[in-house]
Amino acid sequence: MSKVKHPRQVGAYGEEKKLRFEDLIDEMPLPVADADRIEMIGIIGGGIMGSGIAQATSQAGLDVIIVEKDDESLKHSQNKLSESMDREIQRWGMTTSEKKAVLQRIKWTTEIEEVSECEIVIEAVDEDLKLKKEIFKRLDSICPEETIFVSNTSTLSLSKIAADTKRGDRMIGVHFLHPVPKIPVVELVRGIQTSDDTTKIIKSFSKKLGKTAVEVFEYPGFITTRVIVPFLNEAMHILMEGLATADGIDTAMKLGYNLPIGPLELADSMGLDEILTWMETLWHELGEPRYRPCPLLRKYVREGKLGKKSGEGFFKYDAHGRKIS
Repeated sequence: MSKVKHPRQVGAYGEEKKLRFEDLIDEMPLPVADADRIEMIGIIGGGIMGSGIAQATSQAGLDVIIVEKDDESLKHSQNKLSESMDREIQRWGMTTSEKKAVLQRIKWTTEIEEVSECEIVIEAVDEDLKLKKEIFKRLDSICPEETIFVSNTSTLSLSKIAADTKRGDRMIGVHFLHPVPKIPVVELVRGIQTSDDTTKIIKSFSKKLGKTAVEVFEYPGFITTRVIVPFLNEAMHILMEGLATADGIDTAMKLGYNLPIGPLELADSMGLDEILTWMETLWHELGEPRYRPCPLLRKYVREGKLGKKSGEGFFKYDAHGRKIS
């Protein structure tokens, strides 16, 4: 019986040497999606959530590419992120050097093709199913098959979003909460086809960002949105019914339940138009009266009172987003 010959390779000076098992392992292709080897993240949408995700990702030492729809939106997003970090510097939550380091790792573009080299691409646009589907269909055509797609949806069906792609197993939802750099939790949302490997990789990625990942299965609103929306809605009803002022409602809830921020100021920081969209989706999907939007919320959104981003909601805010007494 012949002996199995040990693999050999030629050394630097022409001599033969045994090829170690470690050498074979080193030469084997490694999964691109290994969380420890992820170096660049693509983000579609540079709004409040997209720029917040970019900041958290950059602070974790990863390079980021943010794609905006046009030059005007891109410039606006850049300015808002810079202003947000300036406020952190004023509060001693960040240094000027740290801000500079974060921005150096972020590249801004209007060309979606530039994210084709990213190991993970995160979509962070408005809660518009048609728009999200179009984005992922486009990404599916330009990104390698091993690229993982992430949606930051808070209420929409992940399986519907992924339907027009060929990688349902590599599609997952990560629901970041605002403000992203500070909130230490994310919801990992598994679609019908999401694989265990994809979930494991994104869970590891979330940990790298300093987030605790809570796994949930696809269902409208997941955990955080379903719980917070009725809370905010009831506060709006109390205000509409004239039981108390907005300041009185928030003060009672903050002091009574040891909350860092009252429900109406929280709603303003989230964006009243966003909350209305979430509520309408939940009301449509679940049919529960508790998700029916308060008429006062609809009125404020019609009037353009969207909260901090418009300068007025249930409270008024200055140009830096600080509440005016």
